[in-house]
Amino acid sequence: MARPRNPRPLPPALLLLLPLLLRAGDHLPTEGRLTNSCIQARRKCQADPTCNATYHYLNSCASSISTSSPAEEPLVPEDCMEAAQQLRNSSLMSCTCHRRMKNQATCLNIYWTIHPARSLGDYELDVSPYEDTVTRKPWKMNLSKLNMLIPDSDLCLKFAMLCTLNDKCDRLRKAYGEACSGSRCQRHTCQRQLRAFFEKASEPHSQGLLLCPCAPTDQGCGQRRRNTIAPSCALPPEAPNCLELRHVCVSDPLCRSRLADFQTHCHPMDILGTCATEESRCLRAYMGLIGTALTPNFVSNINASVALSCTCRGSGNLQEECERLEESFSHNPCLMEAISAKMRFHSQLFSQDWAASTFSVMERQGCHATDELPRWLSGKKSACQRRSHRRCKSDPWGGTIAWRRK
Repeated sequence: MARPRNPRPLPPALLLLLPLLLRAGDHLPTEGRLTNSCIQARRKCQADPTCNATYHYLNSCASSISTSSPAEEPLVPEDCMEAAQQLRNSSLMSCTCHRRMKNQATCLNIYWTIHPARSLGDYELDVSPYEDTVTRKPWKMNLSKLNMLIPDSDLCLKFAMLCTLNDKCDRLRKAYGEACSGSRCQRHTCQRQLRAFFEKASEPHSQGLLLCPCAPTDQGCGQRRRNTIAPSCALPPEAPNCLELRHVCVSDPLCRSRLADFQTHCHPMDILGTCATEESRCLRAYMGLIGTALTPNFVSNINASVALSCTCRGSGNLQEECERLEESFSHNPCLMEAISAKMRFHSQLFSQDWAASTFSVMERQGCHATDELPRWLSGKKSACQRRSHRRCKSDPWGGTIAWRRK
């Protein structure tokens, strides 16, 4: 019997690419990769009759938990509190979720079922249902492709172009652009697509789009930055009371989780502004709120101040409580420094001359990427549709991008 031939060795170039190819489709964490996923902990609980019965009882408690006013935390019946205490030695008590995991909604529902009385105001580091991990990945964008832009293009325009050059970022951005366009846009659909973008697009792309630095005098750049989240659809047309908005948020497990995560990682620990955790965690928590009832945004085209789209007018004797919530965004030193640091980093990325560009790459992209998009997304006057001496590509939030002639 002939011996099987040894397989041919892989070419060196393919060996170098193999790790990237293996990771290419592995974007969303599964519950198996978390330290103690709530979904895994729930399965373990199901195998224990006592734990399983207690969990089912806690699940039935959800309908009996109520809030008497937007400013108050949920009122949890005593028997439900006792049931939660019975699970204190279970792995459920320390379980977590991940904002990019599959079955995230299921995981968060389990978390809040076993923590019915967990307050959003105590700022303990275990309040957030999300696993506190920060992965540092190398910058993977090819900035040299931007040398075709006219020299004075603002940085928001450059980051928009980097997103367009990336298939995944471009696809996700177009999806929420389409969902958030038109005078009759559906806010919930728009917000869902916004969340999908900030959860699934790579952080360098999503953070570059949202936190691009602009000169105070460059209102066009500032307007593009403000329009990143499509505020005309994603935000309410009239500013509601901030406490009412928070009441809507805490009634939804996803929004409540994102708010708890924000309060955990962007909370100043003392009057000196010492922050609870790293800037990267605060930024991730802040961006996690985009697409929820508490979606923040830049307040103007001339600075990088952010705020919720709500007011404290009509708060009565809850005025102070309302102002605390509003100022946790508009006057938060940890958040402000995290945003400023990221913008400084983005500015430094473009501080050198990126000369090694390949025009043929842009040529293959063509001028058809935005043909099917709504007018506000693709730009009403696309130079790709005009006879012009310049090569160009449409930018969804700022009209057209002019390219230099070679």
